[in-house]
Amino acid sequence: MRSQPSVAALIVAAGRGTRAGGNVPKQYRSIAGRPLLDRTVEAFRLHDRVARVLVVIGEDDHSFYAAAMTPSDKLLAPVVGGAVRQASVLAGLEALADTAPDIVLVHDAARPFLSAGLIATAIESVSRGALSAVPGLAVVDTIKVVDGDGRVTGTPDRATLRAIQTPQAFAYAALREAHRRAAIAGIAALTDDAAVMEWAGHAVAVFPGEPGNVKLTHPEDFDAAERRMQAAMNDVRVGQGYDVHAFAEGDHVWLGGVRIAHDRGVIAHSDGDVVLHAATDAILGALADGDIGTHFPPSDVQWKGASSDHFLAHAARLLADRGGRLAMLDVTVVCEAPKIGPHREAIRARMAAILGVGLDRIAIKATTSEKMGFTGRREGLAALALATIRLPGDGA
Repeated sequence: MRSQPSVAALIVAAGRGTRAGGNVPKQYRSIAGRPLLDRTVEAFRLHDRVARVLVVIGEDDHSFYAAAMTPSDKLLAPVVGGAVRQASVLAGLEALADTAPDIVLVHDAARPFLSAGLIATAIESVSRGALSAVPGLAVVDTIKVVDGDGRVTGTPDRATLRAIQTPQAFAYAALREAHRRAAIAGIAALTDDAAVMEWAGHAVAVFPGEPGNVKLTHPEDFDAAERRMQAAMNDVRVGQGYDVHAFAEGDHVWLGGVRIAHDRGVIAHSDGDVVLHAATDAILGALADGDIGTHFPPSDVQWKGASSDHFLAHAARLLADRGGRLAMLDVTVVCEAPKIGPHREAIRARMAAILGVGLDRIAIKATTSEKMGFTGRREGLAALALATIRLPGDGA
């Protein structure tokens, strides 16, 4: 069986976006409480086909970027772009060269509303052998060509026209070579990467885009995006999760993705992380999508000793695939030992990275059972979790 091609996403965010107004570059403006760039990047870092995400930023934007972005294992350190879009994309492509992907997706930072399905279609279009594939919408208005005086000089057949969007998908090596050739030739005014490939003599395929995949350019676009976000995420749900494991011989336990030294281990099929197991079940419960055993049966040997990071990341992908977001995850650990306090912030940071959310979305608390019951007798430990999610819907 042929392995899937490796995929990296390159987000172009080096522009100033002056037409949008405001005191900061538009990609760092907030929509429904989160920076635009972070929302855009989220679509790629939560997609299971995308292995790495690289953002190209402006020379003076490091502090904006650091404040805006949600940490993620997939997110590479940003690179500084150039004076024009072509130079920025080339800088990003060169930064990926050491571990070159098979496919690169190039996307505008100001298009936050793309779907997971559109990303998948872009990847598949190149996986099937094309060097270039871009999303496009059929043009419904009559288009006129005008001269410098505003006089009509032609009316093209709109049946042959497409309004092109991003993400645009390319064979990485071919796109990098085309950009290098264009730079050497002094060609710098091409408006998208498909045009660079066209200039280099490569065919470009077009697949259906999405009407909702709009680019935010003017102040009214941001107003409309704010209304769209607030209206769309009105199906608020709460799910609960619970997990328990008995102690056994060992020298550590896993809690919230963090290895904690302890005088006992736990009996478990996977790594026995009660925090991540409870959190996974809480999200799955809010989605009404079974439980951790449904998705990762203990009878399946591939999960023996597995890191529970995989389970929580899977729940996060299911949530993202539904167009949803995690509003809050509240976890309580019940045990006499080990002490959770010294590890609380490391656990929060690890879970935030797995889920692709900010630290303010993760709460970790701990309590004892006052020496009563199995936890009080130090026979094991338990965790309870509540997940609040927001999904697109009618709020019913």
